[in-house]
Amino acid sequence: MDRRQAEQRIAELSRELERHNHLYYVLAAPVITDQEFDRMLKELEDLEKAFPEFASPNSPTQRVGGDITKGFPTVPHRYPMLSLGNTYSREEVEEFVARVEKAIGPTRYSMELKYDGVAISLTYKDGELVRGVTRGDGEKGEDITANVRTIRSIPLRLQGEGWPKDFEARGEVIFTKKQFEKLNAQREKEGEELYANPRNTAAGTLKQQDPKEVAKRGLDSFMYSLQGEGLPTRSHFENLEHAHAWGFKTPDPKKRYIDRATDAAGIMAFIDHWGQHRNELEMIIDGVVVKVDDLDVQDELGLTAKSPRWAMAYKYAPEQAVTKLLGVTFQVGRTGAVTPVAELDPVQLAGTTVKRASLFNADQLDRLDLHQGDMVRVEKAGEIIPQVVGVEIAKREPGAQRVSFLHDCPECGTPLIRLEGEAQHYCPNEHGCPPQITRRIEHFVSRRAMDIDGLGAETVQEFHAAQLIGDVADLYDLSVDRILALGKGWKEKSAEKVISGLEKSKQVPFDRVLFALGIRHVGETVAKKIARGAMSMERLMSMTKEELVGIEEVGEVIAESIIDFFAVPGNQRIVERLRQQGLRMEMEASEGPASDKLKGLSIVVSGVFRTFSRDGIKEAIERNGGKVSGSISSKTSYVVAGEGMGPAKRAKAEELKVPVIDEDELTRMIEG
Repeated sequence: MDRRQAEQRIAELSRELERHNHLYYVLAAPVITDQEFDRMLKELEDLEKAFPEFASPNSPTQRVGGDITKGFPTVPHRYPMLSLGNTYSREEVEEFVARVEKAIGPTRYSMELKYDGVAISLTYKDGELVRGVTRGDGEKGEDITANVRTIRSIPLRLQGEGWPKDFEARGEVIFTKKQFEKLNAQREKEGEELYANPRNTAAGTLKQQDPKEVAKRGLDSFMYSLQGEGLPTRSHFENLEHAHAWGFKTPDPKKRYIDRATDAAGIMAFIDHWGQHRNELEMIIDGVVVKVDDLDVQDELGLTAKSPRWAMAYKYAPEQAVTKLLGVTFQVGRTGAVTPVAELDPVQLAGTTVKRASLFNADQLDRLDLHQGDMVRVEKAGEIIPQVVGVEIAKREPGAQRVSFLHDCPECGTPLIRLEGEAQHYCPNEHGCPPQITRRIEHFVSRRAMDIDGLGAETVQEFHAAQLIGDVADLYDLSVDRILALGKGWKEKSAEKVISGLEKSKQVPFDRVLFALGIRHVGETVAKKIARGAMSMERLMSMTKEELVGIEEVGEVIAESIIDFFAVPGNQRIVERLRQQGLRMEMEASEGPASDKLKGLSIVVSGVFRTFSRDGIKEAIERNGGKVSGSISSKTSYVVAGEGMGPAKRAKAEELKVPVIDEDELTRMIEG
């Protein structure tokens, strides 16, 4: 394929992938299979690697995340992102309408759902996304464009026609209920503390330094306004209809996520409807936003210092239920974290029957001052996770016993510990506490770790109960005959599948083996950095705290966790047995440093290159001992500039007197 053909095919694939992305994530109407989509995406990735000069920052391949960002620059908003005045009553809605009509006469209002997420402003120029910024303080926010590009319901290129040359789309980044529950189910399986609510989790996700991690989380979005000159109409409602045609996910009038009215009665009808039916929605809402629909009238009404005079937010009170506390149980996770759980007399709350509610940790128990048999107030954090938020003290029975946090592990009796600066209590008996053992094995065999086919949570529990396995190393002592001896419906084919999966896992790369061990605070991304920094398990086990902290993204907490893990004789024995079984305990030569010619250098990469892909130039720097940074600072050694390097970065480099080199000079430094 020549350059002209490659350019045409890249453009064609990009258009098709964006069309199918829009059909799937915005319209929920896919017309091809996931396999067909993945095949086209792989073809585009391969072409962009072969012809990097035709790769675009808004390519569909960027949906999976790009380079790690070190800090987010702060940028001013062209139009302030003001907060809304809140109200909680019908009378205040009527007062709002009366104030508006006293100022400008009768008008029409738009009502839409108030999404419980993170406000975002997206700038588009010539139909392409150029920047995504958080609300911040309303006057300026953080530039998180790399993370925004991973959200599949946000268009990277606009469809259709009629969009302004330069405008902003504003909206909310959210987790749907389904996706949030999926995230927490995974964390529960891995013995991690659950995320408290979708809004805070979305905010934390958008601040992740690694866009690839953001892409895995499955964020969604809804756009609720357009800002700029040359908008299609002077109606807010109708502009959102245009935005939908351009590819944005906007409130759906057919589902009555947005509607219009001419008086307070019509506004309250919308508010009352969703007050009754909000539990049926796919996303969390905490109220309704009411806006004057006419943009010219909005301009006439103007703003106060903090909020627009033409809009208000009606907030729903959190739905609560009162029920009896039957008792408190304590769960032990994979890492030994002990979590108290309230066992409740079943009660209806927000459309579901609630029997259990999180108490999170010992501090929460103390704040609530829980007593046995208390009547407790329960609400759903973010409308999803039931939690106890208060106690009806007046209804407490005389002589009721106070609920106290445990001193010893409920599973193995080992005295609990609480590390300085942490909210959780832990059971330190990691090799003798049954739930820690089984959940650690479940993590080891999971898809993101060793990905062992045929082994799931139930099978791990069965093997452990039958004393076939007591730690992850025991998995590799299994045989078809030992599994068949269990009976209980095991057939030769299913037993062979387990053994085959174990054998195949011996080819899993070192960084995933390291992640599979379940060291506290060592997630997938950090495991990759550590593996590349240490190059082998043997080296890693002997590294000092100072050496570990020298690895990118490894701070003191992670370094101490690694040292503590390998200081345990039981963990040392497991690692040695895994080594003897043939698991990969070192990086391949091609994965590690090729030289130390860039050792000690911090290098920023910007633009598109002739001889390197975006990932390729980063890999070349790291393999030769250098460190790739996402932003220019006084500690930056060099900036490698490609075609399309932004003037702001060049000016920053000049201001700090950081040398700017091209890819040829970088190659000479590596090869010289």
